[in-house]
Amino acid sequence: MAGSSKPAQDKERLRDSMRRFHSYLHGGTSSLLSTLIVFPVYKTVFRQQIHNIQVHRAITQLHKEGLVKLYRGVTPPLVMRTLGGTLLFGLQDTFLRLLSLPSLSIIPSSLHPAVAGLGVGMVEALVFTPFERVQNVLQSGHNDRQLPTLKSVLVKLKAQKLASGYYRAFLPVTARNALGSSLYFGLKGPLSAAVAGQGLSPLASSFISGTVASMAISLSLYPLSVLVANMQVEVQTEVKGVMASWRRVWNSRQRSVLLLYRGGALVILRSCITWGITTAIYDRQQKSSG
Repeated sequence: MAGSSKPAQDKERLRDSMRRFHSYLHGGTSSLLSTLIVFPVYKTVFRQQIHNIQVHRAITQLHKEGLVKLYRGVTPPLVMRTLGGTLLFGLQDTFLRLLSLPSLSIIPSSLHPAVAGLGVGMVEALVFTPFERVQNVLQSGHNDRQLPTLKSVLVKLKAQKLASGYYRAFLPVTARNALGSSLYFGLKGPLSAAVAGQGLSPLASSFISGTVASMAISLSLYPLSVLVANMQVEVQTEVKGVMASWRRVWNSRQRSVLLLYRGGALVILRSCITWGITTAIYDRQQKSSG
């Protein structure tokens, strides 16, 4: 009896390992595809955040620069989003398994997705802040002349200390990513179940749950994204702390919440498309792989 149970246990362990691998693989694939589709929208939003201009002026700028420059800076976010999706969904699955251990039974199971998402966001910030830093420097029109290539940006940031170079704005990035991941995974499941209860297909349910969750996240955390972009775009000025940088951003927006949220409409659109596609592709792949 004991001997016959060993092959069954080995088979179950192999199946469990494959499920974990699929979580990482499907997360990366879904994020890569959505990034390529949404990057032009993202760059338009970025120009609004940095130059404090209206959407039509940002689009006009990008149109004049041409298609080649439109995708200038796509490499860092493409790599970052693909690796980010790999870690996001893969680590989420890993952390959920850890939270199910008897030693952690003190945490209600209904909170497991949100708690796991909080941990995932912290890991994301540690790994991907340098990617975002390079991306923001590349996308700013002010840096075109002095830092025209990816290599020149990398050399410049390498010469600086970590806190002022690759890891500039690390604290607000950590806060934004941790809260965002926690909200996403905390909301995704209940939203998908609620939508599915209305008779929609699983694919539609996943897409809608991703869009609604991303809308809530974008609206609540948009000021942090503006702060991060404005802190990371600078390469020459004296490094300022988070509060000093926030005061500068707040004053530059004339202490107006409306101006602070300039570009917010496109952020919602971008997030809806990105996370709707990402969630739908990921859930579909997970379901197909069993």
